[in-house]
Amino acid sequence: MLNHQTIEKLHSLKLFGMAEAFADQLNQPDLDRLSFEERFGLIVDRQWTWKENKRMDRYLKNARLKLNACVEDIDYQTPRGIDQSVMMSLISCDWIRRHHNIIITGPTGAGKTFLACALTHKVC
Repeated sequence: MLNHQTIEKLHSLKLFGMAEAFADQLNQPDLDRLSFEERFGLIVDRQWTWKENKRMDRYLKNARLKLNACVEDIDYQTPRGIDQSVMMSLISCDWIRRHHNIIITGPTGAGKTFLACALTHKVC
């Protein structure tokens, strides 16, 4: 009964990741061999990961990207005029920290939208 109340209080505090982690720990008897600090650390890590995932989902939803692209999928072998060294500097996202913009130009079908979506996904 105390565990159910604890989970309800975590939900009322909007600590959904912690509530989920605590419930998972209750269902895993082999976690008893961990110390309190280790178990609590796992719960806090789960809450932090949950919160970061929600933030990322919100950023990507607000970005309204046309494609689900990531920078790892950029093909540098196809001759499209994409300079890999320039892309590596853009992927570092240093241009965001310096408050600069990017203009992507090229012919139709060169992958401008894909590059824009991939860079936006990386920034998020």
